[in-house]
Amino acid sequence: MTKPPHVLIIGAGVVGSALADELTERGWTDVTVVDQGPLFSPGGSSSHAPGLVFQTNPSKTMTELATYTVEKLSGLGCLRQVGGLEVATTEARRHDLERRHGLATSWGVPSSLLSPAECVELHPLLAESRILGGFHVPTDGLADAPGAVETQARRAIERGARFLGEHTVTGIGQAGGRVTGVETDRGFLAADIVVCAAGFWGPQIARMAGLTLPLQPLAHQYARTGPVPSMAGPLPILRHQDQDLYYRDHGDRLGIGYYGHRPMPVDSFLSPAEAPVMPSVLEFTPADFEPAWKASVELLPDLAGTEVEEGMNGIFSFTPDGAPLLGEHRELAGFWVAEAVWVTHSAGVARAMAEWLIDGQPRIDLHEADLHRFEEVQLSPSYIRERGKQNFIEVYDIVHPLQPMDWPRPLRTSPFHPRQVSLGAEFLEGAGWERPYWYTANAPGSVPERDAWSARYWSPIAATEARVTRERVAMYDMTPLKRFEVSGPGALEFLQYLTTNNLDKSVGSVTYTLMLGFDGGIRSDLTVARLGPQVFQVGGNGPLDEDWMRQHAPDTVQIRDITGGTCCIGLWGPLARDVLQPLTSADFSHEGLRYFRARRAYVGAVPVTAMRLSYVGELGWELYTSADLGLKLWDTLWEAGQQHGIIAAGRSAFNSLRLEKGYRAWGTDMTAEHDPYSAGLGFAVRMDKGDFIGRSALSTAPPERLLTCLTLDDPSAVVLGKEPVYADGVPVGYVTSASYGYTIGRTVAYAWLPAALAVPGTPVAVEYFGTRLPATVAAEPLFDPKMERIRR
Repeated sequence: MTKPPHVLIIGAGVVGSALADELTERGWTDVTVVDQGPLFSPGGSSSHAPGLVFQTNPSKTMTELATYTVEKLSGLGCLRQVGGLEVATTEARRHDLERRHGLATSWGVPSSLLSPAECVELHPLLAESRILGGFHVPTDGLADAPGAVETQARRAIERGARFLGEHTVTGIGQAGGRVTGVETDRGFLAADIVVCAAGFWGPQIARMAGLTLPLQPLAHQYARTGPVPSMAGPLPILRHQDQDLYYRDHGDRLGIGYYGHRPMPVDSFLSPAEAPVMPSVLEFTPADFEPAWKASVELLPDLAGTEVEEGMNGIFSFTPDGAPLLGEHRELAGFWVAEAVWVTHSAGVARAMAEWLIDGQPRIDLHEADLHRFEEVQLSPSYIRERGKQNFIEVYDIVHPLQPMDWPRPLRTSPFHPRQVSLGAEFLEGAGWERPYWYTANAPGSVPERDAWSARYWSPIAATEARVTRERVAMYDMTPLKRFEVSGPGALEFLQYLTTNNLDKSVGSVTYTLMLGFDGGIRSDLTVARLGPQVFQVGGNGPLDEDWMRQHAPDTVQIRDITGGTCCIGLWGPLARDVLQPLTSADFSHEGLRYFRARRAYVGAVPVTAMRLSYVGELGWELYTSADLGLKLWDTLWEAGQQHGIIAAGRSAFNSLRLEKGYRAWGTDMTAEHDPYSAGLGFAVRMDKGDFIGRSALSTAPPERLLTCLTLDDPSAVVLGKEPVYADGVPVGYVTSASYGYTIGRTVAYAWLPAALAVPGTPVAVEYFGTRLPATVAAEPLFDPKMERIRR
């Protein structure tokens, strides 16, 4: 386009108004915002939101979105930085607050842990005898959500945007696979880009564009007390998460929000004209609030002198994993979504969306919030509804990073599932897949005892499985790893342009490579096997890889997700060849099939594609076959391996072994915010192969920060990831992946550190639940640096 496009935003709430403000501030002034309700209180969630902005989150991305929201709304006079205080009334919560303090430090948010007396100094209504401690973030605050809507909208209007209230969207215009505008009850409005920011109406709007949004609206209780005589001055926003409660002041009254009641999904909505108050406000149900009032009086005794004077059941948006839904429709160009965004993250999301629209990519990594992150099976109505309800229940729960969902399970199982069950597999879940983490058929290993937190979803059996993999041979279920077949005329040229490494090799080659954004950040890492002149099997990380590939694929290239129709066993260990070779007439010697080569063969009666890869640092192969033959492949290998002491091993051991080898995990160790050289993956970049996406953005300057290997000095100490790293008493970075290294006898952690500290032998410390554990920067890989065990 020779001039900025005409952008039409559906929804004049806190997200739509903020996006109009961010776009017009950057020079895109041809912006129209429509809403079915009146301006500037259209009746969605923004119009009644209590306005709490707590920044600390296990997600770095969500924390950064909230931090920008604080900064922007404070600058606009729409947020009071009264601070946020979370209190603990149980030992479990007190420990969780220590962990949250670590998260805040990792993400650069100032915070402190407080004694009960210090909590009462900040919030005099608290009963000191009821609390064990607190967590304080002085920069958290109370947003005036309706005020933020109007202020940002008027700023956008001053720059040329127009806001149209009482315009109900009835359809999405489209032609030739591209959006053309929106149909309203007052006529058609043409646009080059349409952004759906309609809040809990989002799924209805998206369906008009042929898109499923995994969003479930639920009602959430909020009440206000009568006057509380002892209230004086502004109070920090307070969270009593042990009872699913939060509090904010309204002058001499207190507002109380409650997540402890039964989930109340809402599936139909009144129009602004029909709603008694507004569409997002339902009638208060006092019976559901009774436990909240009792718990509130216990924590804040002065409330006994007042009562609840008014309340509502307000509608909010929940997704299956709690994160927003951001991005462009895969099949309708120009139709974008900014949904399931609370006030807490609103300005941050708006900035990221404006950057995405104007610059082609946001400055921060958004893969956790990407519209296309869900698998197809996760878009079923029942899944969206039940996971939304469960997410509501878990809003204030202490959730372990490995904690699996409770329902629906099992959803996706590999063909090996019956054998895994018979071996006592302990399953966790990811992307709907049942993933064995260890097998109770294997004996526990001798390892240091763990604290209660790190012992959850872990077993000392993992030590045995790691040891047997190093000493004998083990079978790993690698089926859940995402796989695509890319084929057709131009497939090689397409993949060459899409990735960093040189794929123009002979048929049978396997190549580790990266997909970069146009800014040079790592969008994913891939393993690409060339199975024919124009046929490739691509091992990726998830649905976002498919989305990126489809955005750039020419019409001659076909991309097919083959994950569900295939399965994979990782057969690894020094005796792997002893198990496999007698089962096939193909040559699986070192010379017959070298490292990073693939071939088709028969294993017993089963046709397989064998790739000589190893993400555990041992001799072996990934063996792929069709799903219908998976069980036969398992049984064939299992029977042949008995004389060699074969076992089935799980992901807990796998993670330990891959960290000992220094293998990265995309989305955890590196994201789109990191370039290949700082992530230690420069070997996968071939600048001499020709042009590829992101090539021109790669810098030859030494990186300022590096992904760095650490080992904890105390052989019994354990960390899990996302903990802050200190040097000379100052926080300097954060841990990405961590696991006990059973081969080396201590915990291995990878962390982002300043380059000056990423020198082997440098002493640092990792804070774990308030305790700083001494650690040392180590040269990597820790295990088999000469690759002798893999190449034999």
